[in-house]
Amino acid sequence: MTARFYRQQNNRIHCTLCPHNCAIREGSSGLCGVRLNSGGELNLPYYGGASALAVDPIEKKPLYHFYPGSEILSIGFVGCPLRCPFCQNYRISQSTSARTRRISPEQLVAAARDSGSIGIAYTYNEPIIHIEFVLESARLARRHGLQNVLVTSGQVNPEPAEELFCAMDGTNIDLKSFNEQFYRRELAGDLASVKEAIRIAAAHCHLEITTLVIPGKNDGSAEIEAMARFIADLRPTIPYHLSAYYPAYRYVTESTSPATIERLAAVARRHLAFVYSGNVSGANHTDCPACGRRLIERSGYHVCSAGLAGRNCIACGTPIAVVTAAAADSAGG
Repeated sequence: MTARFYRQQNNRIHCTLCPHNCAIREGSSGLCGVRLNSGGELNLPYYGGASALAVDPIEKKPLYHFYPGSEILSIGFVGCPLRCPFCQNYRISQSTSARTRRISPEQLVAAARDSGSIGIAYTYNEPIIHIEFVLESARLARRHGLQNVLVTSGQVNPEPAEELFCAMDGTNIDLKSFNEQFYRRELAGDLASVKEAIRIAAAHCHLEITTLVIPGKNDGSAEIEAMARFIADLRPTIPYHLSAYYPAYRYVTESTSPATIERLAAVARRHLAFVYSGNVSGANHTDCPACGRRLIERSGYHVCSAGLAGRNCIACGTPIAVVTAAAADSAGG
């Protein structure tokens, strides 16, 4: 299958999907490993190659303000444009040799409907490098009344980002650092592109943001505050997740302490209404920022939204930045 988002120049293909803008020789692929120059065209040898397919709680993405308490069919692929040395899914992201099975957009949508879940989450590795499959599946899913969710690093150029986020209902974007050198040297990534992807997503779909807090790398109060300010400038009600790091792949740095996550969450709350702690024990409830009423109570993946009336606080009526089935039904009616 032929890809989109490329141009031919000087006997090479220049992929324009992500900020690497790879110039790809005949018979080679870009840095992501899944977009191949074959016969002067950019082809997709891994189109529809699913490395994982499972029904997950929506909170696992993590999305805390999008259909809380629901489940979603999640699909992963292979490959990634980043080289994160702490990747927990490196077996599928840093290689294309993982076992996969072919699935068509029609089969994926049918599986989502049969599962009884709210829709499809494109996740586990970096789904953006499979944008053609994701867009085809998302548009078909939407016609069947299903929700589409993207879990991404945000390594994407503005033109495809506009099209992609318009096709999504919800997204969680990793903001791994606010240091351009960290992105380039440690991740082979581009911070400016992530920030622009976040701006575009905020304009088109429900958005939540996650930072994996790594000791000695991005755990300074000043850096977390800078990220919180950036998010707040877009909208101070965007949920922000600070997740604890655990050793994985090539990183052996000690795990992030719960005390560090608590300290940094307090910093982020100076600017943001909804800040959550990830990968640590403890409550992650949602309270009304106006009156303090408990809106959503969470115990593991068990969720109770008794404090909400649609999208409003049941006590004071304050509108809350949350997407619920009740609110969607009301809007549809």
